[in-house]
Amino acid sequence: MLKENKKELESDVIQLVPQLTLDCVIFGFHDSSLKVLLLKWKGTEFYSLAGGTVRQSESLDKAAERVLMERTGLDKIFLRQFHTFGNVERYDREKIKKMLAHLIDPDLWYERAISVGYYALVDYMKVFPNPDALSDACEWWDLNEVPALLFDHEEILEKALHALRLELSFQPIGLNLLPEKFTMPDMMRMYEAILNKKIDPRNFQKKILKSGIVIKLNEVKRGVAHKSPFLYKFDPEKYEEVLREGGLFFI
Repeated sequence: MLKENKKELESDVIQLVPQLTLDCVIFGFHDSSLKVLLLKWKGTEFYSLAGGTVRQSESLDKAAERVLMERTGLDKIFLRQFHTFGNVERYDREKIKKMLAHLIDPDLWYERAISVGYYALVDYMKVFPNPDALSDACEWWDLNEVPALLFDHEEILEKALHALRLELSFQPIGLNLLPEKFTMPDMMRMYEAILNKKIDPRNFQKKILKSGIVIKLNEVKRGVAHKSPFLYKFDPEKYEEVLREGGLFFI
């Protein structure tokens, strides 16, 4: 009986998927544009999202936090797991092997990998982009100008953006994308960039102020062409309360 069980277990092990990976979509906001952090592979013009593997001693979330720290230099980042990518044929594996053969021995590629997708929200000005050992550069790209991505990373980016839009009214998005002090137009343009649509400015400001999630400061933004707008900051406790009690559903 023990021998039969052993053979059955060995047969099952052979059929197991050997590799679990992470792909991290790192969003930032700057100059009225939503941006994403991309890696440029060494000696190529190929780009991909940040990612990595899961160590034996790590949970999925801890592994994602480590990857984000390595790429951005930041800890305590807003992080959401949004999808698992497990199709048998996620991308043309043989084509990718040839494209990256100067960096990775083709024999070292796993036959199949399942990837857990995370999206992260960061303060653009606090990030110090850092490439990994296989990359020449780690760069911010405007979401509307993202180049072709390797693997299935275009699908991953698309699903991450969809998840961000769905959670826009129920997660502290502004608190994590905007700097500590910001103007009302800054906040409105952030929402416009994420939703890819225009918002009525008067209606937006009225409803944001009514929600109580921001505090108006006795300061104005300097160096602007027109009348200097007042600066605001978030009230984190009120923001959390509003999200908990129904969210910013009016946006």
